Amino acid sequence: MARMKDEADVDATAEARENVRVLVARARAAQALFEAGADQSRYDRAALAAAWTLMQPDRNRELAEQAVRETGLGNVADKITKNHRKTLGLLRDIRDVRTCGVIAERGEDGITEIARPLGVVAAVVPSTNPVATPVNNIVNALKCGNAIILSPSPAGAGVCARLLELMGEEFARAGVDPDLVQMLGQPSSKAATQALMEMADGLVVTGSQDNVRRAYSSGTPAIGVGAGNVVTIVDETADAGAAARLIAASKCFDNATSCSSENALVVVEEAWPRLHAALEAEGGRLLTGPDHGKLVAGLFRAGKLNREMIARDAARVLAVAGIDLGVRAAGARFLMLEASGVGVDYPLSGEKLSPVLAVYRVANFSAGEALAGRIMAHQGAGHSVGIHTGLDERAVGLGLGLPTCRVIVNQAHCFATGGSFDNAMPFSLSMGCGSWGRNSIDDNVHWRHFMNVTKVVRRIAPREPAIEEIFGGYWRDVGQ
Repeated sequence: MARMKDEADVDATAEARENVRVLVARARAAQALFEAGADQSRYDRAALAAAWTLMQPDRNRELAEQAVRETGLGNVADKITKNHRKTLGLLRDIRDVRTCGVIAERGEDGITEIARPLGVVAAVVPSTNPVATPVNNIVNALKCGNAIILSPSPAGAGVCARLLELMGEEFARAGVDPDLVQMLGQPSSKAATQALMEMADGLVVTGSQDNVRRAYSSGTPAIGVGAGNVVTIVDETADAGAAARLIAASKCFDNATSCSSENALVVVEEAWPRLHAALEAEGGRLLTGPDHGKLVAGLFRAGKLNREMIARDAARVLAVAGIDLGVRAAGARFLMLEASGVGVDYPLSGEKLSPVLAVYRVANFSAGEALAGRIMAHQGAGHSVGIHTGLDERAVGLGLGLPTCRVIVNQAHCFATGGSFDNAMPFSLSMGCGSWGRNSIDDNVHWRHFMNVTKVVRRIAPREPAIEEIFGGYWRDVGQ
């Protein structure tokens, strides 16, 4: 019996690889035609067609409703907003960017830079953002002359298929080859995803860290992103009311599906009374006594997050945990639990993917910075840290001292980290976490990661320095 099962597994893997090979061959043929004789307008037209598929209001609503219905994650209104703003922001970022042909002439260096596509890009996308993330990847890929094949999470496969169906209709209107954007057949499998990773020319992986590790070991150049577990510090100089409004807006958006949603507040003791009152006014409810224990027990089952609470609203979370807040339930938008420890024995110190905030109270800012570092070392290193403060030098200090690629200052974290119209970060739903997060990039994934640059190199006047120019200062200090 075991032998028959092993043979069946081998057959299934072989079939999966053959199916993927066919998809990749179609994508490669479409990409070659897309690139041949292309100018910038061809790439831009395809990218705009993909973007309009989602930004057209009726389609945006349809896809947002289907995403929530099928995944059970987030809420429709916020997904509509996310789909629109993330796509519009991306289009703003790439509007005047050259990604086709000669993109720079560096006369004094004798170098001409030429943009070239990667070829066929594979994108592994999560169920938390089953529409916005694929579209972001598709637009970036097409802008740079690539074909792209999606590997969606099983929970988000249905809405991803509908997205590509609608995109095919838009491509027909715009004269774009639909084989430029495809997805793995469903039901998919790890074998199919693995085959896609190995056959593609470039990988972008957002979601589980298992997929990120598999991508890095696939033999294909890969961009993977790290785990979120955002810590936000509120110090004694912060505007408590403004901080509470921003924290609440970020924590509640799309029921905390974002990896950039706050998971822990580290609050300087002097600031806590004002901040607590302001958070309560914004819909935050601090749970104490038996309710504290009930929520922790309900949120974590056998060491894992309870799926019945992930990305659900506060009322649902309370109901699953069997908690009755009485009159305090009115207006409750998110829940707070005081915490102390950090590490595997203290689950509140990790990512919660729900409208639940851990609150740590510290004596002073230095203690808060140290605690934030410990939490990030446990989970979320490299991703981002937030701070609400009146002292900008403290934000710079966090950037100098903590293992983080982003310090978000006095902003709603989940909006700011992935690009916002009032900051200069690239619009993205995928955050590179640098060496701290075991990632190959420390930037938001954006258009530049979807192309190669060829350099034509010419001779120039020699620039060889005398050895004294290089070592003069060193010799004066320590001798020859």
